[in-house]
Amino acid sequence: MRIAVDAVGGDSYPKVQIEGAIEALEKNDNINVILLGPEELIAKELNNYSFNKNKISIFNAPQIIGMDESPAKAVKMKVKSSIVLGLALQKKGKCDAFISAGNTGALLAASTFILGKLEGVLRPTIAALYPTIKGFRLLVDAGANLEVKPEMLYQFAIMGKVYSEQVLGVENPRIGLLNVGEEEEKGTEVLKETYKLLSKTPNFIGNIEGRDILPCNADVFVCDGLIGNITLKFGESLVEAFQILIGQGIKKNKLSEEQQQIVLKVISDVISPFDYQAVGGVPFLGVDGVSLVGHGSSSSRAIKNMILNAALCVENKVNSKIVSSLKN
Repeated sequence: MRIAVDAVGGDSYPKVQIEGAIEALEKNDNINVILLGPEELIAKELNNYSFNKNKISIFNAPQIIGMDESPAKAVKMKVKSSIVLGLALQKKGKCDAFISAGNTGALLAASTFILGKLEGVLRPTIAALYPTIKGFRLLVDAGANLEVKPEMLYQFAIMGKVYSEQVLGVENPRIGLLNVGEEEEKGTEVLKETYKLLSKTPNFIGNIEGRDILPCNADVFVCDGLIGNITLKFGESLVEAFQILIGQGIKKNKLSEEQQQIVLKVISDVISPFDYQAVGGVPFLGVDGVSLVGHGSSSSRAIKNMILNAALCVENKVNSKIVSSLKN
């Protein structure tokens, strides 16, 4: 299995990509990695490591798409970038998946344009991992589609369910439709029609509210990209806010050094299941291929796990199961 890696995406390239690739190979011997980026830059960094040279190769991609570049313009103008060339390799069947910690918008645009859509899919979607008391669960859509139709939300739910089962390992994932109330008649006309479509799905538990996310009262949280992105960004702000509030609480209560260490240890244990690096990245569901994107500040551990999750998508035939599920 060949996984193409954008070696110049994110903040700390190509060091973290190379280290992550080597770590992934140690976990899954069936993987071969193709590193895409300026050849000299990657080769120079590779010289610092010991690895199986039969397992890692370099594909020269001289152009780099920056994190702040316009996605559509960058994909159109930088045809020799790691993102464009990596997805082109997959389209030609020369690799099985592509991962990047680079420009999310550019990767989504290129994935949709180059790989195309799976059979029957109306619109690809970004599925984001959201922390709950039971670990990460899936929020879909996380920002790709701000205006949606009921049929699209229905498909997001089905695609999210398949990914949750096959990659996240959630058994019989429950689907919840984010709404302003639990009653069937609540919400916009789009949400009411979506409810009717999802009501035929065995794992659909009905409407859920924002307060149902953290307690993990569902496993797949379905919404349009506007609500999803706001919810995602709000969730990302919680950790920093809690750290500030806890620091203020420690100072206010004048805890001793020993007491502070106990508090910090408890907090560290509590938030460790929510560490995004444990899962690495999130998929673009609905594209005719495997394309995952990670955080721009991804560590080597995050890259490793993104590679391993991409491999799981391929091994478990996630796309075939999505197509099959949408037909049922």
